[in-house]
Formats: sequence, structure tokens, C-alpha cells
Amino acid sequence: MTYDILTPAERAGAQSAAPASRWRQRAQGLLADYGLVLGFFAGWQIASMAGWLNPAVFPAPDRVVAALWNGLSSGALVDDIVISLQRAGIAFLAAVALGIPLGLLMGQMRPLERALDPILQLFRQTSALALYPVFILIFGLGEGSKVFVIFWATLFPILLATIGGVKEVDLKLVEMAHSFGASQLTIFRRVILPASVPPIFVGLRLSATTALLLLIAAEMIGANKGVGFQVMNAQYNFQIPLMFAAIFLLATLGLAANWVLVQLQRRLCSWSLDPR
Repeated sequence: MTYDILTPAERAGAQSAAPASRWRQRAQGLLADYGLVLGFFAGWQIASMAGWLNPAVFPAPDRVVAALWNGLSSGALVDDIVISLQRAGIAFLAAVALGIPLGLLMGQMRPLERALDPILQLFRQTSALALYPVFILIFGLGEGSKVFVIFWATLFPILLATIGGVKEVDLKLVEMAHSFGASQLTIFRRVILPASVPPIFVGLRLSATTALLLLIAAEMIGANKGVGFQVMNAQYNFQIPLMFAAIFLLATLGLAANWVLVQLQRRLCSWSLDPR
């Protein structure tokens, strides 16, 4: 038989100390993860207030936040966000719909990969921005050329990552499945596809970043709406805080897209390494 040697006051103190310890650990974790970023913005603010930076070129972060809030509250930036997400989203989903099935097929059919690889390498090495004038000639200055140039740039990371994921599947697993009498379709569903998912997500995350990069370039040429257009328009009108606000907004959209893909990967690949 054991006895609790702690007094009621000591037990209450221990219980109250546990949440404090958890909060301290969380604060330390946040500081370790985001301390450098917070230090960067704090240094920027201090340098602006001290007059070390030219406010016409580098406005203080509080002015940037104010410009961002005004743009969002007035609805002007909200419309640009919706249009930009629509352009990038359509192109990204189209690249996923084509790149993953084609990559799975090419990864398993070596003659098909050998036949298509030279032309794919040629297209991959050709800059999408260099081809943008060609897409404008074909689709015009409307949404078609903007969506297609983003699609073109985002297709290849997904396609190549999928091909590489299929080719890196452990052949011993495939042979073992054959020895147990599994059909080719079962081997694909139970062995090849699950083993290819982590590399595919690497391609998806690279493509999501590429989509936003090409979105900015596409909206800076022949567009009158979108976050990328706002960056150029604010610079032309010398609205520098709004320009920085649009830039940080694009960065936030990129971080949000990456976070969504990471969470999806964690659900689908819980058996693999935790993605970062």
C-alpha cells in the first residue's frame, strides 16, 4: 500500500506548474522555428524607425501591414486573390491530371519512356517564360495564355517526380507480390502506387511553388487583375507599401499551398518520414 506524501497545496502547485511547463515548451518551440523570421521583421521595423532605411524604398513593416489591411478590407485585394488562385489552381490541377497518370504509365513502360524522354527533356529545358509569347500568339492575351504558361511550367516537376518514384520502387517487393500470385493490377494498387506517393508529393510541392512563380510573371504581362498585377501596378504608381503587401501576400499563398500539401502527405503517407 502506497501513500501520497504530497500535501494538498503541493499537489495544487504541481498541477498548476504542468500547464505552465507546456506553455513554456510551446513558446520555446515557436521561438526555435520562427525566431529568425521575427527577428528579421523586428530589425526591419527598428531600422525604419531609426531612419537607417529609406522609407520611399523600404517602408516600415507596420505601413506594409496597414496597406495590406486596407486592401483586404476594401475588397480590392480580395478580388485579385480570387483571380490569381483561379488561374494557378486551374493550371495546377490540369498538370496533376495529366502528369501523374502519364508518369505512372511511363515509369512502368520503359519503351514508352525511352521514346518520350528526349522530347520531354527538350521541352523541360525550354523556359516557360521564353515560350510565353508563343502562347500569347496561340491563345491571345486572355486567360488561356496565362493558364497555359503556368500549366506548362508545373507539368514537368510532377511528371518527372512520378516517373522517378515508380522507377525507384523496390523490385524485391514486386517480385514478392508476383510470387504470392498477385495480378498486375493488384501489384500496381498495393505496391507501386503506395511506394510512389512520397516522390509524387515532392513533385506536387515543387509544382505548387512553380505555379505561383509563373503566376506572377504571367500577371505582370497583359493583365489588369491579380496579385502579380498589383505588384507592378503599385510600383508604377509608387505605392511602395502596397507593393510590399502584395509581395508578402504572394509569399503567404505559397506557404499556405505548401502547408495543405504537407498535411495531405502526412495523411496519405503516415508510414513514411514526416515531410518538412
